[in-house]
Amino acid sequence: MSTTPSSAPASAANDVMSEPTPVQWADIVQQLGAEIAGPLSTALEQIQTLASTGQIDRRGLRLLRRSVDDARTAGMLGQQLARLASGRLRLNRERQHLTQMLRSVLAQRSRETQSRGVQVRQSLQPVEIWADGSLLFALLNALMDWALSLTHSSVDLRLDLTPWPVKARLSCRFAHRALELMDDAAHGTADAGEPELDSLAWRLLEQTAITLGVLPLREQEAGITLLTLEFNQLVSEEAPQEPDSTHARLEAEAERLSGNSRPLAGCQLLIVCGNRELRAEAQAAVRHMGMLVDCVSDVAEAEQFCREGLPHALLFDAALSGDAMLHLVAGIQHEVPEFTFVEMFDGEHRTQLSTATHDGMARISRRHLPDALPSLLMFELGRRP
Repeated sequence: MSTTPSSAPASAANDVMSEPTPVQWADIVQQLGAEIAGPLSTALEQIQTLASTGQIDRRGLRLLRRSVDDARTAGMLGQQLARLASGRLRLNRERQHLTQMLRSVLAQRSRETQSRGVQVRQSLQPVEIWADGSLLFALLNALMDWALSLTHSSVDLRLDLTPWPVKARLSCRFAHRALELMDDAAHGTADAGEPELDSLAWRLLEQTAITLGVLPLREQEAGITLLTLEFNQLVSEEAPQEPDSTHARLEAEAERLSGNSRPLAGCQLLIVCGNRELRAEAQAAVRHMGMLVDCVSDVAEAEQFCREGLPHALLFDAALSGDAMLHLVAGIQHEVPEFTFVEMFDGEHRTQLSTATHDGMARISRRHLPDALPSLLMFELGRRP
């Protein structure tokens, strides 16, 4: 049973802002349809061109891939929004180190920011709050998704405390308009509505914040966007540390899994496995969790995938263990020390959490995938700072 620590605030999750009305949810659903249909229509045009001519140039291929990726991303965002709208979320408020979690998210996304040529500047004070860990992690990732999709220069992140009343304040500042268009904005010739800021990514960010009890304040002026997230449930210095019991954590994650609708919606899992049947069994085990699942057949393909952007977890076949896999694991752990790795065995092997292994890697056997893999992933992804 999920419990709230005695020292945690007893206020409700949505005590900052009211939940969206049915009309607002209808608008979000309409926007979701548009953001999926638009890229798919573009992709269909490219496919029709390919069918009629029998060939496609490099530019057309890039456009096709981008269109499919955009539609897929929109579908994933819709999946996460559906989870928030389900009314079945059961928040498990625990002591969270907001600063460490934000740094972990930034480390995991460092390859993505580098590939985009975006510099992320940080000024972060140490802050601890009471919050649901998985939802807080989703909020920070939603913030980065939104900012990285819009910025034309850099992203400035600042985390500090307000003097009175004391709140944690996370601000994100970036230029949402190219520098050459700044003068147009100053003279009022640019689009004043800034519709790109109200994308589906923003809707997810906004609704996740509201569900978590965080106040999102957004301002735009002369091509610059400033978003401030205010966290008012801070951990006081005298608050006792909660006991770290693996058994208690597993029970909590199992309880959350049973009560939540698609509990890991939006998290990305990469399965590295050349055995088609084993790969299909792993996919089936996590299908109900709402994860975005990608599959590759060997380590080389996994390296290429991770080079473009790290997933949240990597599940790989033990048969692929070797120097290449060790090199991939070491490279990822160098960037994200708490990254989630799960090794699966086709033969007999007892289920092990990363906290019980010498190399910090979780392990599971093929026959335990259906009943144990979901809880294992919930625990591993939930223990990250």
